[in-house]
Amino acid sequence: MPALTATIETTEASRLINRLCKHFSHKTPAQWDAAGGKVTFVMGQCQLEATPASLRLTCRAESADALQAVGDIVGSHLIRFANGAIAQVVWAEATD
Repeated sequence: MPALTATIETTEASRLINRLCKHFSHKTPAQWDAAGGKVTFVMGQCQLEATPASLRLTCRAESADALQAVGDIVGSHLIRFANGAIAQVVWAEATD
């Protein structure tokens, strides 16, 4: 299954996970706590992991197009919810 990852330097990872997952939970299944979360979209899913200095995102989907859609949705929402603290999300193909 194709996957993308991104690591964003931030000390606000837990807060961002809470905001993202709570927002997405209004339309799609999401579960989260202070350490991490998971959002399941129709086209794929995204795991979110908080560390003291970063937020790690791992998105998976059945196809490259679906994976791109998941990454675009999560990335654009993260930038918006970060209130200017995050300018972009740089995705890389997952190696695991």
